[in-house]
Amino acid sequence: MFTGIIEDIGTIKKITGSQITVETSLGDIKIGDSVCVNGVCLTAVSIKETSFCADYSPQTDKVTTLSSLKSGDKVNLERALQLSSRLGGHIVSGHVDGTAKIKSASPDDRFFKFDFEAPKDIIRQCVAKGSVAVDGISLTISEILPDGFRIFIIPETINSTILKFKKIGDLVNIETDILAKYVQKALDKKDGGLSLEFLKENGF
Repeated sequence: MFTGIIEDIGTIKKITGSQITVETSLGDIKIGDSVCVNGVCLTAVSIKETSFCADYSPQTDKVTTLSSLKSGDKVNLERALQLSSRLGGHIVSGHVDGTAKIKSASPDDRFFKFDFEAPKDIIRQCVAKGSVAVDGISLTISEILPDGFRIFIIPETINSTILKFKKIGDLVNIETDILAKYVQKALDKKDGGLSLEFLKENGF
């Protein structure tokens, strides 16, 4: 589990389509540790003094932006949550649901306004004032749009993540809130979704 609070901006040293090597200033990563790379939970399989290597499966390749990365690209990094740590963001599993496209990005007073275009199955699990992980960053949705969602981002988040390098048209990894997934599953359990009969059967 992760919090969506980025600890370091790493640099891709090598990527082959099933294995990734990342240079980082995080110094206490061990073999077997989970590291969130642009929102994707990966397991460190080898360690060097300033880098780690991780494998990723064809399924991960299919639903994330990992395959579009190249040597020299910057990535958001976060180590797994410790039970003694503060939960500064929200609960992030590192299991990416899909990708969204940056539709627009512009300054808005002291903040930065980003509009993301996302598939309908992702939008269904998003709510205004709810949480979403964008490339592993814990963010709050400001508004649901017909084809996506809008987020206002503070300068600190821009400066400490790879959002400062992003351009309109870029794809980002999206993980919706785990609570939204359970709510949707409950609503989809019965044909026709939520009904009076469903509520009565579940004690409401």
